[in-house]
Amino acid sequence: MRLLTLLLLFAQAPAPALEPIPDKLVVLTFDDASRSHVEVAAPLLKRHGFGATFFVTEGFDFPTNKRDYMTWDEIARLHRDGFEIGNHTRDHKAPDAQDAKGTIEQIEAVDARCREHGIPRPVSFAYPGNALDRDVLPLLKGLGIRFARRGGAPEHPYEAGRGFAYEPGLDHPLLIPSAGDARPAWTLDDFKRAVSQARDGRIAVIQLHGVPDTAHSWVDTPTPLFESYVRHLADEGYRVIALRDLARYVDPDAVPADPWAVIEARRHRLSTGLDATADRP
Repeated sequence: MRLLTLLLLFAQAPAPALEPIPDKLVVLTFDDASRSHVEVAAPLLKRHGFGATFFVTEGFDFPTNKRDYMTWDEIARLHRDGFEIGNHTRDHKAPDAQDAKGTIEQIEAVDARCREHGIPRPVSFAYPGNALDRDVLPLLKGLGIRFARRGGAPEHPYEAGRGFAYEPGLDHPLLIPSAGDARPAWTLDDFKRAVSQARDGRIAVIQLHGVPDTAHSWVDTPTPLFESYVRHLADEGYRVIALRDLARYVDPDAVPADPWAVIEARRHRLSTGLDATADRP
């Protein structure tokens, strides 16, 4: 009887409280399994004690081109070094609710490859090409995805790489916006503008590709420029984490009634000439 009482008390105990979201909280994410992730990004981030998520796909010519892309052994090394490995689909194919079977196959293929190499099943996802489907969220959740990162669109045009910080409670955890999507034409000021949004309960999630990206020039970040980004984060006292680590601050099961409401509100503010990055919509 005493054991039963203790079990009941334990079952009714409140869940541990989430940590308050501090200012200067940044999530770094890297897409497409570029070789520079293991050769450039990871060593530099480790020196500063920074976390990051590396979103892996076997798309493009990943299977045969080991000049531009990591091997799975190198991806497993990133995991062993403490970084998160996220799911970016097998063929870099956007999820489609109308093709649920194909979407499940795309995501589970990466899950299986992770399992083969001793990597935990990914709980973070990045939309390939930043392409969105309004009806795919239940499918992602059913596949064990807790957090999913999109781009800066549809609020901002794709080309400039601008975006909004993640606002828990307003943004759906499976529609987390990129506060910045790094491009070759970016300067350090572009990066500063993106991460400076990390305040007042907002979290700046940054999307990068290769540093450098030797396969996709349109999303390349030259190594010296990336080094300046990391130096700025360190010098200004930013806390840099992986996407999975948002669970310390955000309940992924707490979702807005309308996942698209905040997106439409931001678009409205931009259409009226207001700076929607400065204040909440």
